[in-house]
Amino acid sequence: MQVTGTVLTTRRVDAYHALTVVAPGIAEGFRPGHFVSVAVGGAHTSMVTRRAFSIHDVKSDYGGTVELVFTTGGRGTAWLAERRARDTLDLVGPLGRPFPLPRDPVHCVLVGSEYGSAVLFPLADALLARACRVDFVLGGAGAERVFGAMRARRIAQTTTLTTEDGSLGLRGKVTDALPSVIADTRADVVYACAPMETLRAVTAVAMEFDIPVQVAVEEQMACGIGVCMTCVIPVIGDDGATRMVRACAEGPVFRGERVRFEDVGTIPFDALGAPGGGARHVS
Repeated sequence: MQVTGTVLTTRRVDAYHALTVVAPGIAEGFRPGHFVSVAVGGAHTSMVTRRAFSIHDVKSDYGGTVELVFTTGGRGTAWLAERRARDTLDLVGPLGRPFPLPRDPVHCVLVGSEYGSAVLFPLADALLARACRVDFVLGGAGAERVFGAMRARRIAQTTTLTTEDGSLGLRGKVTDALPSVIADTRADVVYACAPMETLRAVTAVAMEFDIPVQVAVEEQMACGIGVCMTCVIPVIGDDGATRMVRACAEGPVFRGERVRFEDVGTIPFDALGAPGGGARHVS
């Protein structure tokens, strides 16, 4: 649904901005992994495309609020970072395919890098409500770019932190620590949200341990509703055929082993509809 939401609070969280918006309809329909698309720039802007943001938190306050976490990387997010309480925003949501939840209690490792970690916290709450064990692996370039470390420590069995510069936790990337966490926790499933290269590496680790992995991809989404086709990625279907699917509509959550990460940004020659398109089977 499209709603006009009122900004309730704005705050800085280390290197990131957190924006809480009153949006009851979106909050009511939210499931972990959903996102919203936000119009930026105001009524007379030349920035015609929306910006997609994962939902970090949902509360029942004021009829229903959603919190977005983001970093400023361009004019659109810079404009959003300047919003203040009582400003209004045009939002569409909840959008996308959320994380699938296990039917029975299992051991879950949640892997996040930088602000991609934000989407994992409502997922953790949902898993804990199903009596699952939750362990976090969170990372970033430096300490100020690791999101949610304190909250993760409060709710998870264990929290492993990594930074590339060694300023917090272990020196390295989340994938350097992931194998030992999977082994130590006897994990049954991995959930992850991070840049594509990190998701590719997380998926490879999970496949080595022969456990399923669910990834929320971070792709540029101009419309967020499946019309513009700017966020297509190659994904292997149940029939073994590769299709170019929309991350905003068929995703953003996919089975990691089905995403052809090495071909993201291209149309593989064997994708259905491509010249010479055929099928590529899951090994």
